[in-house]
Formats: sequence, C-alpha cells, structure tokens
Amino acid sequence: MKFKDCGNIPLGIYPVVDRAYKLKPLYEVGITTAQLRVKDMNGDVLENEVIEAIAISKEFDARFFLNDFWELGIKHKTYGIHLGQEDIQEADVQAIFDAGIRLGISTHTTNEIQIAMEFEPSYLAIGPIFETTSKKMVYNPVGIEDLKRWAMDVEYPIVAIGGININNIKEVALTKSANSIAMISDVLEDGEISKTRTIALIEAFEQYAS
Repeated sequence: MKFKDCGNIPLGIYPVVDRAYKLKPLYEVGITTAQLRVKDMNGDVLENEVIEAIAISKEFDARFFLNDFWELGIKHKTYGIHLGQEDIQEADVQAIFDAGIRLGISTHTTNEIQIAMEFEPSYLAIGPIFETTSKKMVYNPVGIEDLKRWAMDVEYPIVAIGGININNIKEVALTKSANSIAMISDVLEDGEISKTRTIALIEAFEQYAS
C-alpha cells in the first residue's frame, strides 16, 4: 500500500481552517493546499460544510485535505484525508487507499513517525515544532534540531506544524527539512483570513525554503 503523492509542486504554506468559506480567500492569494478541521459540527451540517469545502477547492484546483472524517471524504471524493495517530488506528485505511484518496498523518515522536511510515502516506506532519496555543499541548515541542534529525529518516514530504508564525518561519524553512508549513492562527486576523498575512507567509517560505 503506497498512497498517491501530491505532485511536483511543494505543498508550501498549508492553512488549517475551521470553516469552508475561509478557503476561498486563501486560494485567491496563491495557497495551493489547505485542510478543513471542524470540531463543532455533526450530521447534515457537517456534511454540507465538507461538500462546500470540496467544491471551493475544486474551483481553484487546490489540494484539499479533510481532517478526521474519512467516511465523508470517501463519500464525496475529497483529494486527501488527514488523520491523527489515534484516528489512523480506527479508520479503514484500506478503504481510503482503494478510493484513490491521498493520506496525511500527524506525528509527534520518533515512534509515531515509524508507525506512520508503515502506512506509506502522501505526507507526514511533524509537530508541534514550537509552543502553540491553537490546540492543547499534549506533546513537548519538537524544536528545530529534532526536526532536522527526524527528517533524515523520513522518505515522504514533511509538513511542519505547531507554533510557526511570520517571526520564526525563517528558522523552519532554512532547515530544508519541511516541504510545507501548516498554519492555523497566523493566517488569521480577528478570527478571519488575512490575505496580507497569508501573502507574507507565502513569500517568506518561498524565500528561505528554496
């Protein structure tokens, strides 16, 4: 089992949003990869949100990953699905693969990296790189040195996530270890997408990662 790759264009700045409508302004300024992570919806409301997110992403020919809800991802033929360590043990990974959907997996330790690589995913997320307030910290920050060290043993694209912002993105990008940097709060201003901040992040990543 080897999941499809995400093409030759780096995933780049990879925003994670909680609502479908936030995808459009991101794509309008050049984001090519994004994720919908919803924690406060279920039933038809959730399904309609997923349908909308997939439709917007197809309009911009973007690589859209759905967090957690793999059944809806298969049903509505999403580009990719992102799963955490617990989710990967419970999900029907074979069904995701059979549907031709790409798979990203979260990792926080060297042991979790080994587990993730057994699934031969489309990419592997490593984090949190720094302290973060976007979600409860369960793991210690990985830091720059461990990111570089761990990446040496990973043969898949790496998405760095956790506490990365315009002030420290240079440190991460200069490692050349991460093909992509996931963002939650730093593309936002007062809870909404800031095109200005997003453009600055894209430019910084392209400047230091190339």
